Amino acid sequence: MTRQTQYQIGLLTYPGMTQLDITGPYQVLALMPNTRVHLVWKTLELVTSNEGLTILPTTTFDNCPILDVVCVPGGGMGQIAMMRDSEVLTFLQQQAKNAKYITSVCSGSLILAAAGLLQGYRAACHWAFRDQLAMLGVEVGTERVVVDRNRITGGGVTAGIDFGLILTAQLYDEETAKTIQLLLEYNPAPPFDAGSPELAGDALVKRVQHFGKELIAASLEQTKQLSIQNLQ
Repeated sequence: MTRQTQYQIGLLTYPGMTQLDITGPYQVLALMPNTRVHLVWKTLELVTSNEGLTILPTTTFDNCPILDVVCVPGGGMGQIAMMRDSEVLTFLQQQAKNAKYITSVCSGSLILAAAGLLQGYRAACHWAFRDQLAMLGVEVGTERVVVDRNRITGGGVTAGIDFGLILTAQLYDEETAKTIQLLLEYNPAPPFDAGSPELAGDALVKRVQHFGKELIAASLEQTKQLSIQNLQ
């Protein structure tokens, strides 16, 4: 854990994001040696997550350094807004030109796909949005974390911790990742076998889909518009 290279990692921060999509990876990546983690947004004003947690960006798009890693979290309605925000998409496209890894957590992969950065790659997404990711020309993987060349994408929300550990192993080595895992005592033992649609069963899946029906429908509409644009 004494490697001299300093990595610049940028986590996109935006109104309406899912806070654990960003705070999970942040907790892991901030423990990497010789690493600076930036919370990047258009301004330095407080950003309020989908759950009401406020997060203070540390740099703006204009002042952000060249990043080694770009990471995009998913979110609620904020994610849909980011899929059509030209300033955000341009920032991601520009940073992707030099980044070693282009990454996301949860439905953040839809934002990457909207920026044209996942076509031709396998990628993960929250289970409720996998079909939408496929509509954007992405090969969808159901693993908790999908690694395809320099694209690393995590599944839904809590997969951000796993994603952070896998990214650590890629940037440094497995021993560094294991050390951080133990520091965090990351030893999942969920109280219920309901953390994936395969385990939860149809009734619970339908209940969750009903709970999020407005978000899923709004995201689907935006995805359809992008899909049509891509065909033109």
